[in-house]
Amino acid sequence: MLTVADCPHRVPTLDRLREALARVGRPDVALTERQIANAAEASLFGMHGSPTVLVDGCDLLRSDVVDASLSCRLYRSASGLDGAPSVDALVDALR
Repeated sequence: MLTVADCPHRVPTLDRLREALARVGRPDVALTERQIANAAEASLFGMHGSPTVLVDGCDLLRSDVVDASLSCRLYRSASGLDGAPSVDALVDALR
């Protein structure tokens, strides 16, 4: 997972990702975090806003954002926009 320093959505995203992994039968998957400090790193690692969840270097929840970004990322949910992806969206993407 890629985030910027002090990302307020880091912990909720990690919690939801752990739950999603458990739901798809993969609670054993090791999660790795990388804090992105500048635009060059965001481009290098494929960050499209904080947080970005990657699997094998690919954005798990691809967005319409083409350029790398250090900004906060918003995810669509049943209740509107959220700063962390929903468990259901993560489960769907992981499957």
